[in-house]
Amino acid sequence: MTRRVLPLLPALLLLAPGAALAHPGHGEAVGFAHGFAHPVGGLDHVLAMVAVGLLAALRGGAARWGLPVAFMAMMAAGAGLGVFGIALPFAEAGIALSLVAFGLAIVFAGRLPLPALIGLVGVFAVFHGYAHGAEMPETASGLAYGAGFLAATALLHAAGLGLGFLVSAERRRAAPAMGAAVALSGLTLLVGAF
Repeated sequence: MTRRVLPLLPALLLLAPGAALAHPGHGEAVGFAHGFAHPVGGLDHVLAMVAVGLLAALRGGAARWGLPVAFMAMMAAGAGLGVFGIALPFAEAGIALSLVAFGLAIVFAGRLPLPALIGLVGVFAVFHGYAHGAEMPETASGLAYGAGFLAATALLHAAGLGLGFLVSAERRRAAPAMGAAVALSGLTLLVGAF
């Protein structure tokens, strides 16, 4: 049963309402709990962060820590852009394109060299961080908010790593279908961004 459901999970998530997207303008954002809820409450962020963990697990070796660390570091840099009000054009499109890129990387089993995969993950993480940082308060609670979205991101990466280990243990052939579903989700969100 698990083998049949796992590849369909990203496609089923497309049925979630558009309000589930985690982007600026969703009310007051203060403290750890709000920061933690931001990435977990948005389908686009959940899919991207789980996809990074899945890609890291499928690639193996240094990618298991390198891809999640690169994502989190560049996401923090992107959050800084948002906090300081530095405009990042096409942030919504960048987030949607991250799903397409991460999904395709999963489909092709991370055949890119590891430095290129780290660069790919890092570039798109900036867009996700920007979405988080644009809501971050400019007070001391902003640090707690930042810690919250970093903690949630780490947990989502861990979920993706666990999913990758499960896929490897059961049937590695499920991974391309999962990657294709993530990429399709990104294309759907990209159309909605315009």
